[in-house]
Parts: sequence; structure tokens; C-alpha cells
Amino acid sequence: MVDTDYLIIEGGFPLRGRVRVSGSKNAALPILAATLLTDESCTIENVPDLEDIDVMRLLLKDLGVEADRDEDGKILTRLVDEKPYWAPWEKVKMMRASFCVLGPLIAKRGRARVSYPGGCVIGTRPVDLHLKGLKSLGARIEIEHGDVFAEAKRLQGGYIYLGGAAGSSVTGTANVLMAAVLAHGKTILENAACEPEIEDLAEFLRKMGAKIRGAGTPKIEVVGVDALHGACHRVIPDRIEAGTLVCAAAATGGEVTIDGICLEHMGAVADRCAAIGIPLKRHNGSVTVQATEEFRPVDITTLPYPGFPTDLQAQFTAVLTLTRGISVVTERIYPDRFIHVAEMNRMGAQIRREGPSAIIQGVPRLSGAQVTASDLRASAALVLAALIAKGTTEVHRIYHLDRGYQRFEEKLQALGASIQRIRARKREPVIV
Repeated sequence: MVDTDYLIIEGGFPLRGRVRVSGSKNAALPILAATLLTDESCTIENVPDLEDIDVMRLLLKDLGVEADRDEDGKILTRLVDEKPYWAPWEKVKMMRASFCVLGPLIAKRGRARVSYPGGCVIGTRPVDLHLKGLKSLGARIEIEHGDVFAEAKRLQGGYIYLGGAAGSSVTGTANVLMAAVLAHGKTILENAACEPEIEDLAEFLRKMGAKIRGAGTPKIEVVGVDALHGACHRVIPDRIEAGTLVCAAAATGGEVTIDGICLEHMGAVADRCAAIGIPLKRHNGSVTVQATEEFRPVDITTLPYPGFPTDLQAQFTAVLTLTRGISVVTERIYPDRFIHVAEMNRMGAQIRREGPSAIIQGVPRLSGAQVTASDLRASAALVLAALIAKGTTEVHRIYHLDRGYQRFEEKLQALGASIQRIRARKREPVIV
């Protein structure tokens, strides 16, 4: 179903108050996929209430695993049928992370049929490293009619190099790691992704009985086990939502205390904040953002973790539109991820593309306009631009926003933003 909701935002209101970061979407999705590896029940805490999470729950149901959410935000999984192995296009097209069921299905059920993934339109995002890694573990893979067919009586451990044109792959590392935990023998993943979300997945797998060393480094060692059991796990905070809230507080000239933030996962972000002139004051597990000085132009280059995250590129671009001087933002992960630039220019920004870079000439102000979101993080960036613009902005196609930010407009309203969701028609619930 196509969502036609949109946001009306009146700019110029500094954000003030306290807000709590939700659990990490990018950590929760592969962790939910990992529950396919056991016959026992699992409890996953601090799972954000998002469209993408609902899609994964529906996909798990198709694959014989009930995933029920309780009122405290926990998801309880329960195996009801171990025979299904097909993840159809109707589900996988909605979200790239759905492809992460491939590794667990092959490892636990011996076969899988998974459609090529969908998700945001931010450029080419191949799954070659996923397939390369699974083939190295002994899976027989064929591609027909847009689906990946894979079989293996039992996977065999081995050495796998996971480097690609843009460096390591987070979802590729997650997929191969989940397959390796039930493979026979030892597996070494070289040039593995180092993101906190991979560490969180590995921690959950260890709680299930997996033997994993080195998660969070470029070299992960796995010794396969015969079976995994159920486990309880709490998902880490969402570092991308945290960075988005930092940008919102700073750009509007407000003062916001962000609870539940983990700055240890945000080293490159904190570094660029300091360079721009956005002070982050840490105290008792929270961070206060207070815009106290004129922002400075900076250069930002997105890189695999621990580099600057591509998922915050658009939001920092919005902040830099009002920074006096020239800033350069270079995208090394998805060079085509600049569709939001045209929409920001409609609001009065002066940004031009030069290859994989955006050259940003700061302007005195932005002005409200009707804009259209192209992907998840661009949606958030356009909301930020609207918060600092003069006049009224309408942000359309915000179904992207709902995929990755839990009740984002409500959090901003609580901080003093003038933001209203307009529902074009009543929505049917995704989960019954």
C-alpha cells in the first residue's frame, strides 16, 4: 500500500527539552533474522516500532516464526513451522534487510529461496559479497526469475574475504556470520564490517550458544556449533537517530538533552560536530546539545565504520546549508546518494554536485517549499531543513521516514517543533 501522508512544518522554532533515542533499526533487523537459527523462543528488547520491523515480522511469519510485540517494546519469537524457506518478492522488495534471512535459512533448514532485495533508491547496492561468502561455505547457489536459490546439506567453515568496491558490507557480514555459526568447523571472515550493529548481532548469537571472536574488528573467527538455543537480548541505541537529533537541536539553535545515546558508537560524528562548532556535553549517560557559536564550514567524507556514516550524510548536509563559507561532503559508500540536494536547492540552498561530492555554499536562510523525500535518510534531512527554514514546508512521501524513525514528528513536537502529520486516508495496520 502506498502511504500518502505528508508533514507540514513551520520553521524557526528552537528545539528545547529532553528526548530518548530508540533502539537501533539496523541492529534489530538482522537480530530478528537470526531467530531463524533456533527452534527455541527468543526475547528481543528495545526494538523500535517501525515499518521495517513490521515487514521483518511478517516475513518471519511467512517463514514459520511468530514474532509478537508486547506493550513494553519487546518482541517474542516462537517457531511454529520449520518447513518454509521462501522469502517472496512481495516482502523483500520493501526492505533490503530482508535479504538477511538467506544465511540463517541455509544454515538451519538446508535450503532457501529469497528474492533480490529492495529498499531505498540510493544507488547500486549489490549482494555479490553475500553470495560469495555463502558459496565459500559450500552453499550451491542459482539465480532464477529474480530469486536466489541456495542449498547445502551442512555448510563447511572456511576463509572468506569480504572486501568489495566500497569496502566491507554490513548486511553481507551479518548474512555470512549467521550462516557460519552452524557450519562445520572454523570460519574466518576477513575484512568484515566493524559496525556496532555487527557487534550487537554477534553478542546475541553468543547468547544463543555461538562461538564468535573478533566481532567489531576486520577479522571475525567463528567455530561452528551443532545447534543454538533461545536467548534474551536488548538492542543497542540507534546511533543514526541520535545523530539526526543532534543535527536538529544544533541547526535550530536550541538546547536538547538526548537520553540513551551511545557516543562510543559515534566517534567520527562527534569529531565533525566539534569541527563545525556543535558542542556535545556528556553527563550520566545523556548528551546535551546546545548551539552556542557560529558554525564553521567543514569537509565530510563518508566511509565504512569507524568512519563517518553514510546514513548521516544528508542530515549534516542540511546543517551545513546555513554555515558561512564552503563545505564539501563526499560520499564514498553510495556516490549517487544525493537526490535530496535538488529538494534542498528548491528551499534556497546553494549546493552543486561534482562527481561523488556536494559543494555547499552557505546561505543566510532557507525558505519553506513543497519537497518530496526520495529515501529514508533524505526524509529526515528535509525535515531538518524545514525546521530551520523561514515559512511553511510540506514534506511529501514520508512513508520513507516511518521506515526508520519511531514517531519522529511526535518527538520533535515534544521539543517545541511546529510539525503536523496530515493523513490523506486512514491506514490499515500492518500487523494484526
